[in-house]
Amino acid sequence: MSQKESPFGAFTFVFHSHLPYVLSHGRWPHGTDWLSEAAAESYIPLLDVFYQLVSEGISPKVTMGLTPVLCEQLADDKFRVEFLEYVHQKEETAELNRQEYQREKNPGLEQLADQWVTYYSSVRERFEQAYQSDLIGAFRKLQDDGHIEVITCAATHGYLPLLSEDACIRAQIRVGVESYRKHFGRDPRGMWLPECAYRPGYDWISPFDDHGIAVPRKGIEEFLSEAGLRYTIIDSHMLRGGKAIGVYLVRFQGLQKLWEQYEKELGSEVPTTERSPYEVHWIGSGSPHRMPVAVFARDPETGLQVWSGKHGYPGDGNYLDFHKKKFPGGHRYWKVTGSEADLADKLPYDMGAVEERIRENARHFLDVVKGILKENSRDHTDPMSIVCSPYDTELFGHWWFEGPRWVYYVLKWMHADPEMEVRTGSEHLKTVHAAPVVSLPEGSWGEGGFHYIWLNDGNRWTWSYVYEAEKQMVRAVERYVHRTDSSIQRLLRQMGRELLLLESSDWQFLISTQAAADYAGTRLLGHSHAFQRLHGYLERLAEGDALSDQEWMYVEDIESQDRVFPKIDLRWWTSNGKSGGSAE
Repeated sequence: MSQKESPFGAFTFVFHSHLPYVLSHGRWPHGTDWLSEAAAESYIPLLDVFYQLVSEGISPKVTMGLTPVLCEQLADDKFRVEFLEYVHQKEETAELNRQEYQREKNPGLEQLADQWVTYYSSVRERFEQAYQSDLIGAFRKLQDDGHIEVITCAATHGYLPLLSEDACIRAQIRVGVESYRKHFGRDPRGMWLPECAYRPGYDWISPFDDHGIAVPRKGIEEFLSEAGLRYTIIDSHMLRGGKAIGVYLVRFQGLQKLWEQYEKELGSEVPTTERSPYEVHWIGSGSPHRMPVAVFARDPETGLQVWSGKHGYPGDGNYLDFHKKKFPGGHRYWKVTGSEADLADKLPYDMGAVEERIRENARHFLDVVKGILKENSRDHTDPMSIVCSPYDTELFGHWWFEGPRWVYYVLKWMHADPEMEVRTGSEHLKTVHAAPVVSLPEGSWGEGGFHYIWLNDGNRWTWSYVYEAEKQMVRAVERYVHRTDSSIQRLLRQMGRELLLLESSDWQFLISTQAAADYAGTRLLGHSHAFQRLHGYLERLAEGDALSDQEWMYVEDIESQDRVFPKIDLRWWTSNGKSGGSAE
């Protein structure tokens, strides 16, 4: 039943929270500071908003995506230590900035520096006292009390359509599900597909194999269904049909080969009719005995309002500028000023002058959502039309400092509006008793709509390391999963961790965007090297050779460094995912 008398539509925020595994892999400029920065500027401020709303009698009802690799890090004692050191350093440098501006007799910036001291002091207090140094526990409590829904993701955010082995896709998803159970004490209902990337089932040939044999591959939805997952989120262009493959297809032979295979396999079945992104659809699981998987489509209009730094709210000239920073400390003291303003022309930021702009932007967003729902109304009946607005969590607070406060007003006013409801993904899905079953094209929410960002001339080389390790892992598990030797099982499990980390889509993304290309390349090669070394040790042990004390010390070191997912179930790398293997 609807909570309001006559709502004509529903809305869900989806926050996708993810960072690659950075613990024990550097601090600054790339490493654990990324994680601490996201926690201080996005995760804690959003938790503050959600708990503030609850204290006001408002249930936020957001759909919160937390990737397994992020959960593993936030729950690690190493993070708690690193985070407090990071916040302390931010407080100290803000105080140094304050003293500098005081000497320069610049009272405006001196006051802003003092506000940064207060900001980080408050973050530290909230982390230690309000959330008991346990951010995952804070999200879990909100879910347990019925205020939000937490959804999971592939283990390390692997780019699933490009993985070369079905067993490796299964492992990414199943490890993600098991990690969720560990952290949240229940089964997940929804899963965020990394980069909203999807591939249907078809006879697949590796884009790096000019003379390969086509191998039948299952659609991504089949793995979700097998894992008991009920829904996921896709980009709207994949639902609306047509060849939403972007301008980059003509430039990259690997993409052309994949697309040619897909077109040949599905032919006229490629969707060409308009479908509404404001209703739920089902994609078949490939088996009549399995539950189909529901898909919510990202609304492009509301997306532009927040994603675009030029045309969206974050580009407002009054808001805090992201790019111009003061060192030491990296604190920001300037406002956007104008979308085309040079860094040298940025004007001082005024925290007190933005509250009204936040309210105006929140009101505008509410009006945009209501306009969409009115245009796509389903006559006040369930299933109502729904606007699904997914964003990277780090957009709020980190990239757009005022973002969490904007979220507060949006949710507060939406809940007060009698013409709409705010629902989590699962809550809306309960109202959907029948929905169209559709076939979806291959694609993602990346630039060009296809795989370009994660497979191009700049990062093509990375996939040879990934594919080699995937084949070796599947072969090794098939050979040795039943061996009772604890040392063999130990090496297999660490190989699994290294492979999962190697498969992270972050490495290709960072290389493509040049955000941290050297770091990403080093990390990928490091995990590849660790995997190959462990694989060599495994083969020797399996043949009856012994490892030296020094070699076992290496194993201990890599286990300590990459201690993500302490319980690895080797079954997920077998051909059917059901044969034996240690999970300890």
